[in-house]
Amino acid sequence: MTPRELIGVAEVPGGEPLRLFRRGGDFMIVLDRNELMSTRMSGSEIALGTMACDRIAGRPAPHVLIGGYGMGFTLRAVLGRLEENARVTVAELVPGIIEWARGPMADLTAGCLDDPRVTLAIGDVGASIRAGTHAYDAILLDVDNGPDGLTRAANDGLYAATGLDAARAALRPGGVLAIWSAAPDAAFAKRLARSGFAVDEVRVRARDTGNGTGKGATHIIWFATPR
Repeated sequence: MTPRELIGVAEVPGGEPLRLFRRGGDFMIVLDRNELMSTRMSGSEIALGTMACDRIAGRPAPHVLIGGYGMGFTLRAVLGRLEENARVTVAELVPGIIEWARGPMADLTAGCLDDPRVTLAIGDVGASIRAGTHAYDAILLDVDNGPDGLTRAANDGLYAATGLDAARAALRPGGVLAIWSAAPDAAFAKRLARSGFAVDEVRVRARDTGNGTGKGATHIIWFATPR
């Protein structure tokens, strides 16, 4: 078996450090013993981007906020769906993630951070949400393993009632809040509904096979539209 090689360590404000590993041609971002993401399991991150964009198709000059760059799968999927007059803001809390994207994972990044439609904001996506009133056609959140704040406790605020209220206020009429999760969470789905959203819970496969189907673990994406 090809050994796993440690490539780098990135500090997380208010949380434990992230580590980037490479095994052969694959990359993995790991928190403690938890593999948060890998290049082998990109299907649900791609689906987050494509399915959210499909829900806002036809809007003139849409503005999409992505919370968490990760390995860039969602950003590249969004750019592949949106027209040239769109805007995409990427809020990434961990500067080291962007350093990895421009360094050892530059081939995977494929220049997406330099796309003229993209604005990179280093900081908490919650701040970007709170700063915008009717600013976004879609808000895509993939900043943790789901609504449980695994990476850092402060992420819980995004999924609390106050955080959901802020997201609803930041959306333009008919906009969509899309939230990725590694596992179902019935209590959170109910919280979304109580916060004034119509909720569509979609199960997607973790692995993209490249032919329109997927396999591997099942992940969850909630698509929430203000009622």
